Amino acid sequence: MTAPHDRPRHDRRRLLVSGLLLGLGAAGAVDEIVFHQLLHWHHFYDRSSGTAGLVSDGLLHAATWSATVAGLALLADVRRRASFAPARWWGAVLVGAGAFQTWDGVVQHKLLRLHQVRYGVDLTGYDLAWTGAGVLVLLAGVVLLRRDRTTA
Repeated sequence: MTAPHDRPRHDRRRLLVSGLLLGLGAAGAVDEIVFHQLLHWHHFYDRSSGTAGLVSDGLLHAATWSATVAGLALLADVRRRASFAPARWWGAVLVGAGAFQTWDGVVQHKLLRLHQVRYGVDLTGYDLAWTGAGVLVLLAGVVLLRRDRTTA
């Protein structure tokens, strides 16, 4: 395996994009599978009929699956080139997952009001847990990326 400073810039960028895509895809898939399908708490778009909600969930699932596959394809390419840096990749995965969760909680839930975490309950605790978890995961990823950058 090559040293971090010997890796071509495009390999480092591919590794970062791979992690970001996989993190976004995984967080989106967990949200869609657990909260949309298993718990039935909400759909991606709840401001219309149940059918529109199901279609929006299908589109979200297609997007998250596409991001996951693209991230894994880039990861395979980076590993083939022997340019894999675990800390950088895991940092990017966490940033991608945390960014998805934070974006969902702030923009989709509160600003656009596409859906809420749950309905018929006081949302304060749910909102704090949902968005707070996203921010914590995002920050953990940033810490890993900064550490990797200082050791490179």
